[in-house]
Amino acid sequence: MLRITQLDHIVLRVADLAAMKRFYCDVLGCTMERERDDLGLYQLRAGAAMIDLVPVDGPLGRKGGTAPGSEGRNLDHFCLQVEPWDAEAITAHLRSHGADPAPVASRYGANGQGPSIYVPDPEGNVVELKGPPDLVQS
Repeated sequence: MLRITQLDHIVLRVADLAAMKRFYCDVLGCTMERERDDLGLYQLRAGAAMIDLVPVDGPLGRKGGTAPGSEGRNLDHFCLQVEPWDAEAITAHLRSHGADPAPVASRYGANGQGPSIYVPDPEGNVVELKGPPDLVQS
């Protein structure tokens, strides 16, 4: 039987690599870990996990068909745990970079019920930023 311990990586097919790199690095604080221009693969460090960006017009990206758009996305959303959690500061930071975060809401995740913020990246993929679990569980 398999025992999954954590999210390793997610791969996003992207149309505007520069905008996506800016969002994930400058806004969310990821760092560029590895670039494989020959494959069209750009790997960003997101804590213990990775976010891979694959341009749709590159060698790997062309294998996935047409680019995601308003009629079809690559995924519903993915979630990144954020520490320290300060919802007002996070929201202000996102807005200062032109992002449009949704209101803070309590949602269930891997560590239990707790605060989170949804924010779309430049290509409409939704990123959930998740705070710590609530101290009092209902």
